[in-house]
Amino acid sequence: MKNKIIIIAKIAIGVPLIIFVVGYVTMSLWNWLVPALFNGPEINLWQTFGIILLSKILFGGFKGKGGGCCCGHGGGNPREAWKQHLKAKWNDLSNEERSNLKNKFFSKCYPRPEDEHNQTETPNK
Repeated sequence: MKNKIIIIAKIAIGVPLIIFVVGYVTMSLWNWLVPALFNGPEINLWQTFGIILLSKILFGGFKGKGGGCCCGHGGGNPREAWKQHLKAKWNDLSNEERSNLKNKFFSKCYPRPEDEHNQTETPNK
């Protein structure tokens, strides 16, 4: 029971303190840079909280780990979503299209020694 009270007290003191520190640092950076660089206004702490909230809505969303990924899925790992997308496209290809794509890839990215040998022996016209 005593531990729960200590945890609740730490949360009750820590969360507002962190919010204040982040807001104060953001306000200080804004008031240091924006008026000098862009001839913009200085802002107070409440306006800073508004800017932080607005940027969270516009750029981060409220989905946990930031906004959705580039593939239109609502979260998760964008790399995994991209892998699934490419795997689905690969599965839609016919065997002939797959072999053509493999040959094209390997001829450009990993030239075989016999291909280089054949290219040097052919006379230029």
